[in-house]
Amino acid sequence: MTDRQKRPSDGSPSRPPVRLTAAPMLNRALRDGGIFAGAVAVIGGIVGLLVAGMPGLWGGLLGGVLSAVFLALTAVSILVGGRLARGDLTSPVFFGVVIGTWFVKLVVFVLLTLLLRTQSWIDGRVYFVVVIVVVLGSLVLDLVAFARTRVPYASDVTLPGEDAKRVDDSDADGRS
Repeated sequence: MTDRQKRPSDGSPSRPPVRLTAAPMLNRALRDGGIFAGAVAVIGGIVGLLVAGMPGLWGGLLGGVLSAVFLALTAVSILVGGRLARGDLTSPVFFGVVIGTWFVKLVVFVLLTLLLRTQSWIDGRVYFVVVIVVVLGSLVLDLVAFARTRVPYASDVTLPGEDAKRVDDSDADGRS
């Protein structure tokens, strides 16, 4: 037994750590989306440099990086919310983390857009095109991750005989 799986002191059987059933899909979407956004940022920066000089380079790089960060925050908030809520997706903690992150994302996005709109060191057209390419590509990659990842239909299911096995295991340890 590890430190994370300590039994409660009231004698009730401990619950194993709960992992979201959608975690493999979200991790795959994060990995593939990050690789795609990095590639688009580099290609967008090079094309932006050729088209608009240094402002184009900064527009391509910044568009790719910011898009990746904002897209990743959604999946990360779901993973963190699920972990904090211990897998209970109806928990207010889960919704607080996810909706709070989305609200912060929206506010920061609007503020960054207003701030970057007036900057002369960035080419707005290159920035816009890179953001659109990363968002559309990430949507496609999310769909691919959803379609290819094997997710069980049911989680947190206790099969017949599993409760008896837990009780037997706890008796063998000399603890209840």
